[in-house]
Amino acid sequence: MSIGIETDGNHGNAMEMMRPHALVALLLAPSAVLAQRPAFRVEETTIADVHAAMRAHRLTCRALVQAYLDRIAAYDKKGPAINALVTVNPAALSVADSLDRRFAREGLTGPLHCVPMIVKDNFETADLQTTAGSLALQGWRPPQDATMVARIRAAGAIVLAKSNMAEWAFTPYETVSSILPGYTKNPYALDRVTAGSSGGTAAAVAASLGEVGLGTDTGNSIRGPSSFQALVGIRSTMGLTSRAGVVPLSAVADIAGPMARTVADAVAVFDVVAGADPADSVTVGARRERDYRAFLTPGGLKGARIGVLRQAYERPSADSAVLRVFAHALDELRAAGAVVVDPARVDSLDAILRRSGGCNRFKYDLERYLAARAPNAPVKTVDDVLRSRRFHPTVELRLRNAQGATEPPETSAGCRSYEGARAELRTAVLAMMDSLKLDALVYPTWSNPPRLIGDLNTPAGDNSQIFSPMTGFPAVTVPMGWTPNATGAGALPAGMTFFGRPWTEGPLFRLVYGYEQATHHRRPPASAPGLGAR
Repeated sequence: MSIGIETDGNHGNAMEMMRPHALVALLLAPSAVLAQRPAFRVEETTIADVHAAMRAHRLTCRALVQAYLDRIAAYDKKGPAINALVTVNPAALSVADSLDRRFAREGLTGPLHCVPMIVKDNFETADLQTTAGSLALQGWRPPQDATMVARIRAAGAIVLAKSNMAEWAFTPYETVSSILPGYTKNPYALDRVTAGSSGGTAAAVAASLGEVGLGTDTGNSIRGPSSFQALVGIRSTMGLTSRAGVVPLSAVADIAGPMARTVADAVAVFDVVAGADPADSVTVGARRERDYRAFLTPGGLKGARIGVLRQAYERPSADSAVLRVFAHALDELRAAGAVVVDPARVDSLDAILRRSGGCNRFKYDLERYLAARAPNAPVKTVDDVLRSRRFHPTVELRLRNAQGATEPPETSAGCRSYEGARAELRTAVLAMMDSLKLDALVYPTWSNPPRLIGDLNTPAGDNSQIFSPMTGFPAVTVPMGWTPNATGAGALPAGMTFFGRPWTEGPLFRLVYGYEQATHHRRPPASAPGLGAR
């Protein structure tokens, strides 16, 4: 889907000088008046591509949004039936029209001007239902947007759709909920899982059903789905990004952030959403860079010291094909100028983890969140959810375990010991990185390929639960290559995590960008080709 404006010869110069009201008239003119140029293909496009096409008057916001809506219609519930989206914004085209009018008057309205975004369904959206994947919240419209949603909208983005998620964000292994029948499928192999819980955002962005997306990550849920769908996913330092207006799983580990097909797009969104928020007290001391995009420079790996964190991924069940891809990725780091330090060990890790007690915060965090939204919220307690029976059967045990918590986290002995272990791990990781003079640590984001849908027995391979969530330090996953698919349905994506010191997102982005630009492992899924190619 495209809209073209003839710019040949002197006519092109006249276009650039055209008065705003004349440009508005032309943009809204019947299609017969418009000379068609080569179509703007939305598959695998970037934010920079979109904005360049708009500046050249080759693309309108309406045409871009319509192209994504066409792809959603063709691929989300039909065709491959990826099943990634819960709600498509019925006002998306109207918002696009308003952005076209503003563009004609003043140019791009912000760094995310007309960026159609996929937003996980645990972010509050005042104009669309927010369900956290549960029928218990079906139809609920909060009175305001989550902070991140408000920030992307202020930067010019359009919330194109809300995405499916593992219900209440409980599982990292699959994306299934009660709000949407059926599993979300991995667009690279439709019989495979997307990981969880942000699998809907990942599948939609990977299949070019939207430009970029927002997900949340408590133990894995941005990085795992990004790894399984050949995306870049950012989990920030705890306190650098706001969770206000996001349905909680655990207030001490929840982080929200971007998921994108390129490092540049992920960082463009991150630059908009990062920073202090009075509505989330954990961000009071946020230390953000002036412009994270400035770190995306060529040759970012030259001279960097990268440690191999084998403790994150080495286990008997690790898949040999993933390990081979990771070994090749280490060679790619060396070829790009990095010094690879192998291994980099936290010697006290096992002892620290043994001292970590159990801390199930979900009941208290969720009920405090719902109480703050009373009387608007349709349920108030975990017990309300259980009595409603409006949830997927696979989450009942988790809900009942949460209901059984009798001590708030502030007085729970298990939560106190967990916090103590987190503090110890932070100290140990920093000491190890200092001793080896490391800029970052790397490991496979998952040690195993995506499981078949419904398979809960094959080793999962999630490597994301310990280091970043327990320390609160940042981690970014980036495509590192492909593993064979035993079912013969095409290769499966694999991702590598770059794990860094707190508040070092900028330098971490430089390393990740350097790796991406040296390798270009990202490629689109065959299940969702360009519509013009059908």
